[in-house]
Amino acid sequence: MTRDRATGPEPLNAVPCQRSASAHALTAPAPAVRRPSWRRLGQLLPTPTGTPFTFCYALVLIATSLFAQYGDPATVSSLLHGSSTDVAHLADTPLLVLVASALWVAGGLSSPYAVAFVFVITALERRIGGWRTAGVFVVGHVTATLATEIPVGLSVAAGQLPATSLHRLDYGISFGLMASIGALAGLFGPAMRKTLLGVVSLMLLQELFTFADPLTNWGHPLALLAGIACWPVVRPWARRRKALALRDR
Repeated sequence: MTRDRATGPEPLNAVPCQRSASAHALTAPAPAVRRPSWRRLGQLLPTPTGTPFTFCYALVLIATSLFAQYGDPATVSSLLHGSSTDVAHLADTPLLVLVASALWVAGGLSSPYAVAFVFVITALERRIGGWRTAGVFVVGHVTATLATEIPVGLSVAAGQLPATSLHRLDYGISFGLMASIGALAGLFGPAMRKTLLGVVSLMLLQELFTFADPLTNWGHPLALLAGIACWPVVRPWARRRKALALRDR
């Protein structure tokens, strides 16, 4: 009797159960594919295709920093003074020095600004694109430069500062970087945004208390505020870019 039952016809509900399982397998969502950790870390660094603006700009900064370190001292000094965004140069060749001054890293490749540049500009470009990232950088660089140098020129004209103040050495990427940090903070969630802005603000306050370079020290907070002022435009840019990326998948 047992063999007869084992070899007898299958229950009528067996086939529907198999079909139901097959249909569930077809409609069930595919498991998410996790990227390897090295690929996730690679997203933090610039690449020629993913972040062309940051990648090319970083190559330029590496080249100028190496030249500043190993080049002929007299030639390096001449180029740095010629690239300075002091009042005298801004009055004579404003566009030239505004561009040239952003091609050097004050302190070289070991500077904290050089390290921060790689991660901050890469992160911003991945979210809003290369041209827009360049625009944010330029806004901070130009705004903070003019906001700190124009008062110097007015003070010299009023006789409150000596004429030598028109020829101070001023160059570097820090103003553009601070504006990029301010803009990037607006694309994070509340907790991350407050943490980033809090850490940067503490660093800038420490600079102000040391008062080693008053104009540069005041320029950094102004550049950060310029980046924060870009939130109404960078947030829609980031949302639009994210939507396009999801649509193209």
